[in-house]
Amino acid sequence: MCELLGMSANVPTDICFSFSGLVQRGGRTGPHVDGWGITFYEGKGCRTFKDPVACAQSQIAKLVQEYPIKSCAVVSHIRQANRGSVALENTHPFTRELWGRYWTFAHNGQLTDYESLDVGRFVPVGQTDSERSFCWLLNQLEKQFPFFPEKPESLFQVLATLCNELMQLGVFNMLLSDGEYLITYCTTNLHCITRRAPFGQAKLIDDDVTIDFQQETTPNDVVTVIATQPLTNNEQWQKMDRGELKIFRFGEQLFAITTEEKEQGA
Repeated sequence: MCELLGMSANVPTDICFSFSGLVQRGGRTGPHVDGWGITFYEGKGCRTFKDPVACAQSQIAKLVQEYPIKSCAVVSHIRQANRGSVALENTHPFTRELWGRYWTFAHNGQLTDYESLDVGRFVPVGQTDSERSFCWLLNQLEKQFPFFPEKPESLFQVLATLCNELMQLGVFNMLLSDGEYLITYCTTNLHCITRRAPFGQAKLIDDDVTIDFQQETTPNDVVTVIATQPLTNNEQWQKMDRGELKIFRFGEQLFAITTEEKEQGA
């Protein structure tokens, strides 16, 4: 399956270290050779780099590794195709506008019976189950919320229920962001780590690279990284639960909703 990488930070931060680890899994240490992409938010805008080739061999990926774009929210994906051809239009992340915000989405997993999902005005460009599920999510949210709610908690509660519906169709691990919030949902594998003072060293699993975050940060920095599998071997990553939705804002976890427990207790 594909792999995901996301970041939420309280100050503009580059993701070069974590992305360098992910790149190796795109054709060198992993089988994810069918494309890759990454989206950086800058204020209300975002910039996306994509390439429908193996990340480890991509010159565009090399540029992103070496060019320290600083952002408070990042969504990235490396692809192992199972739905849709290997093509640029099927390469994650996908971005759409809703409520005057750019929403970016990446998915790991495989869904069945997804063709009938009602997408409304959010028409998929490619053929993947991922893009169609994203369009369906936005359509459902727009039906329930004509405007971005004053209390976003209500939006997140609905989103948790919608993600649980998609989980019934197969494996649905997700990253979703509007640049302010980074929303994660786990079916099988998602791990997260929050780095804050006192910072230490971290060593990549997939490459012989070590970084001393104390030299790269200030005492006030808070950075959360989300990945399908841990990217470092000397830090304590937290594995998310099945059916768990977590919301991060500027590095901090706001709250978590475990959908399966919620459904059982209903």
